[in-house]
Amino acid sequence: MSQDTLSEVLRSIRLRGAVFYHVEGNASWVSEAPAAIDVADLIMPGIEHVMAYHVLTHGSCWATVIGKTPVPLQEGDVVVFPRGDPHVMSSEPGMRGQLDMHPYQLPRPEQLPFFASRKGDSLSMSRFDRGSGQVDATLVCGFFGCDARPFNPLLASLPHLLHVRAGQDRAEDWITHFIRFALSESVHKRPGGEALLERLSETMFVELVRRYLEEMPEGQSNWLAGLRDRYVGRALALLHERPGDTWTIDKLADRIGLSRSALHERFARFTGHPPMQYLTKWRMQVAAGLLRQSNAPLASIALEVGYESETAFSRAFRRETGMPPAAWRREQSRMAERAMTERSV
Repeated sequence: MSQDTLSEVLRSIRLRGAVFYHVEGNASWVSEAPAAIDVADLIMPGIEHVMAYHVLTHGSCWATVIGKTPVPLQEGDVVVFPRGDPHVMSSEPGMRGQLDMHPYQLPRPEQLPFFASRKGDSLSMSRFDRGSGQVDATLVCGFFGCDARPFNPLLASLPHLLHVRAGQDRAEDWITHFIRFALSESVHKRPGGEALLERLSETMFVELVRRYLEEMPEGQSNWLAGLRDRYVGRALALLHERPGDTWTIDKLADRIGLSRSALHERFARFTGHPPMQYLTKWRMQVAAGLLRQSNAPLASIALEVGYESETAFSRAFRRETGMPPAAWRREQSRMAERAMTERSV
């Protein structure tokens, strides 16, 4: 298994995290969330793909992708909705609430997170104060954001509902430490708290993916499973380590120790793409980062990702994104400026 490949992808897709809500559920309560795409511009302007997550810090509850089987959560569990599905968090299985966009449209407090209290199907939001009295469940809720274009191989490997149970050794469990910090910052809101929670939640996402990978049953055929395959994992590591090299299927097969046909079949079975097609897609992801983060000429970016001519690079980039590199760079710059403006409002 190549953990370095996972790190490379996570860096490339610009993972971001945020903690927005501290929620207390009382008696028979339910909270229904819309599809992430419907609120993405409100909660994380400029981010292409948004995933909601919930950390159960006290009590028990149920999590459900609408239309799917409910999943029980115990204290210390985390649930993520990687595909951005509409979902329900509730005190009992099978409950539905009224979809309420109000929490996503509230004026931003001086410092996040919001405090929310749910009882029955009612929601009260406080920008500054915690609730009081006995509660049946407490959650820290937030969002992960990342790039989906030009190529994010991780997203399709994650389930619609990712449930990670609390570690058996709570004293050594990393997520337990996140819960402690998140609860402390939710209550005291010290300077730098938002930035701390952002970084902690990003780190938690990495840990959640690693646990999912470690617990994934044998026989899975997706990109994450490919990371731990002896041959596909090595091939992915080589392509991600040196995407600008003059790779061919024969050269890669020789390095891996498989025949050309065996590598082609095995690689495509795990990743959904033949090796050289996968390489092209990953090159465009690397190029997208260079276009976004630098003012380097297109010719130099083309060379860095393995193209001897700017024309060949532009043609490949347009096939993957639908836009020439220069136009894509201008669009990304406009989106970044708009996001910065909206976040400052």
